[in-house]
Amino acid sequence: MAELVINGTPMHYQLDGLEQGPMLLFSNSLGADLTMWDSVVDKLRTHFRMLRYDTRGHGQTPSSTNPIRIDDLGRDVIGLVDALEISKVYFCGLSIGGLIGQWLAIHHPERITKLVLCNTAAKIGTPATWNERIKTVSQQGVSVIAEAVLDRWLTPAFGQANPTLRNQLVTKFRATSVDGYVACCAAIRDTDLRDDIHRITVPTLIIAGTYDPVTTVADGQFLQKEIPDAQLIELPAAHLSAVEVAGTFAQALQEFLPEPDRATYDAGMAVRRDVLGSAHVDRANAGITDFNADFQDFITRYAWGEIWTRPGLSRHSRSLITLGMLIALNREAEFKMHVRAAFNNGVTVDEIKEVIMHSALYCGLPAANTAFHAASEILNEQRP
Repeated sequence: MAELVINGTPMHYQLDGLEQGPMLLFSNSLGADLTMWDSVVDKLRTHFRMLRYDTRGHGQTPSSTNPIRIDDLGRDVIGLVDALEISKVYFCGLSIGGLIGQWLAIHHPERITKLVLCNTAAKIGTPATWNERIKTVSQQGVSVIAEAVLDRWLTPAFGQANPTLRNQLVTKFRATSVDGYVACCAAIRDTDLRDDIHRITVPTLIIAGTYDPVTTVADGQFLQKEIPDAQLIELPAAHLSAVEVAGTFAQALQEFLPEPDRATYDAGMAVRRDVLGSAHVDRANAGITDFNADFQDFITRYAWGEIWTRPGLSRHSRSLITLGMLIALNREAEFKMHVRAAFNNGVTVDEIKEVIMHSALYCGLPAANTAFHAASEILNEQRP
């Protein structure tokens, strides 16, 4: 986690996933911090670069000293991506995060590639409801409403089946500052985008929860009707669909948002075939199952498409370095594979011998002895 001062407020944020993947930005629900996306992020690590942040007055981002509007929260996002030198993002916001996403798509469409609006509405609740909540929290604190809020966030069945997760969400909610919570309640109360969302032109996916009593399926249907060409899916969840059905939620994002740049995958596959040989790669591809498919995709995109293609070292140098590290780690099977690969990268038998000799000094005689035996097996295979 890191921190940047955005519009005078120290904003905490976190980056995860692929270094060079397309940027997916998550914006939290009222009363939650960036950890509410943990399960979704874990499922998308090999597909996107992901940016999360704590809204003002939530998590580790302090509250503002002045009243705030949805415009201020939207400008915080613009300030954060500007500071991180990110030109465009896929934006995914839940509840108040969805309001922020709508505001951004209306006022800064050039910064949004695709928009995902989750468990949200163009107008959330009524002024009377928000004023009553503001009064309660101002007088009695956030904790007094925590249990009631969690009863709306999660279905009873999910809460009962996952008591530890529910308790973690309650703890995070109670840690929200009174000033921050009240300020964001007022921002939601004062936001009505029903007359403006027809101006959203970026491709939009709306996610509604079947059992969401806060922002209902009808609210999602209104968004779909008003936003040109918007798609709507309904998930079997209450208000925190990203928590309750994280796997299905992540799959919906994968289907709506594009995979990482195909060029990265293609470049990785080309290098992988050049270095390891097509026969080896074909065997690996033939063994792909539902269980290991993501891992094989990760190897091609990240190991071969992003690391082995970097310009700072030649493939020859990378082979020698890889052999040395595999000796140190005692990874015999991988070592043998990379001895074969080294010849494809122009490494000579004498250079392999010298790497093993050098390893005897720094990795120990047993490691070098094992490496000599393994390399000898590969050399014997290749002799006519």
